[in-house]
Amino acid sequence: MFHKEGQKIIFFTFFLVVAGIVASEYLIPIDWLKLVVQLVLFVVLILILQFFRNPKRRVTPSFDELLAPVDGKVVVIEEVEEPEYFKDKRRQVSIFMSPTNVHVTRYPASGVITFSKYHPGKYLVAWHPKASTDNERTTVVLKTPKFGEVLYRQIAGALARRIVNYATKGDQVIQGEDAGFIKFGSRVDLFLPLDAKVCVKLNQKVVGARTCIAMLGDKDE
Repeated sequence: MFHKEGQKIIFFTFFLVVAGIVASEYLIPIDWLKLVVQLVLFVVLILILQFFRNPKRRVTPSFDELLAPVDGKVVVIEEVEEPEYFKDKRRQVSIFMSPTNVHVTRYPASGVITFSKYHPGKYLVAWHPKASTDNERTTVVLKTPKFGEVLYRQIAGALARRIVNYATKGDQVIQGEDAGFIKFGSRVDLFLPLDAKVCVKLNQKVVGARTCIAMLGDKDE
């Protein structure tokens, strides 16, 4: 199944690939070159289909766990000052998404959206230290029954040129539901209470709406 944000791109790419394959039959007289062109066009279509895939994941909502909002690799776990909304110390967990990952953003917990804001910005590589504050991004704060307020931030990368955010202030949302999409590679930062017990390690691969990111518990050493 494919994400609705990719429907136009998939249709347009399919049309171009079919047109390119038909045109190659008439315009390229060399058989091996014709085959190469057709294979390249077919690979482009497969890559686009893979990028916009949207696997359905059944979630039994839990107030005791925060789930990964996206698929990817954990690249940051540290205590930081969150300057935009909380303006105090928080535990940051950042997940980097390569172009081959599923790029659907899912709500990490159930609750009420208390803040949602889009910021235009740069397109630094997603792992750059200043990407969280300088890149194009959206900031969403979710008020949960047990963790209190949790902030997640969709961040555009060098290839990502469009962030889609469905969260609107006042929305009641359910853990694991579709929260948006980031097109062509990026990262998501989570800012958690300091007493949240982080369940993942650096460089660990996580799966959106499946992998536990944090639980309530004692502060990590």
